[in-house]
Amino acid sequence: MYLSRVRVDLNGLSRETLFEIMGGGAYGAHQLLWRLFPDHEGARPFLFRQEMEEGEAGQAPKGLPLFYVLSDREPNAASDLFEVQCKPFAPALAAGDRLAFRLRANPTVAKSVAGKRGQRADVLMAAKKPFPPGQRTGAECVQAMDQAARDWLATRAEASGFHLPVPPEVGTYRQHTLKKPGRSEAIQFSSVDYEGLLEVTDSGRLIETLAHGVGRAKAFGCGLMMLRRP
Repeated sequence: MYLSRVRVDLNGLSRETLFEIMGGGAYGAHQLLWRLFPDHEGARPFLFRQEMEEGEAGQAPKGLPLFYVLSDREPNAASDLFEVQCKPFAPALAAGDRLAFRLRANPTVAKSVAGKRGQRADVLMAAKKPFPPGQRTGAECVQAMDQAARDWLATRAEASGFHLPVPPEVGTYRQHTLKKPGRSEAIQFSSVDYEGLLEVTDSGRLIETLAHGVGRAKAFGCGLMMLRRP
């Protein structure tokens, strides 16, 4: 695997793509990053996460898009559109290791509907639904939504090769609506930012998890788990 930090020359983008990228548009980012793999055909060979680049210590944030890309092949950085810092990614992990992590995920569960194809349900919206409209911005509702997000990740931890020794922090929850060319209906999904500490229980499974991502909406910037030693 390869882990890359990717900056984009905004002057090389069309006006439409520029506005979409600066607005955090996941579909535009996905299409843009495909250009790093021009000879590839088949399933998407990468996961990505979009952030806004921070300034140097003591300086204001730059406010420019920065992408982290994990791929199963080395990106082609020949285009002047990209500045790519790439390195092989082969983490040496062992059971018992404790690692800090960051994750942007799409917390959903399968919901069965009689006579219909299975649908996905947003676990945070499900936690919010029991509260009357006037209480949905209150502390109790927010706590219920945060706990639902934590529970969703905790239920996936064992099969993913880790466990959570302490509850993770739950950050920004966003609902996204994307327009895809050639598709009449908008694509809707949600994302949640997690940050915390994990303990490795099965290094092989965790490496597979890193390679394949966590949860759904991976084509839209979700699923990439980023690790560092605390």
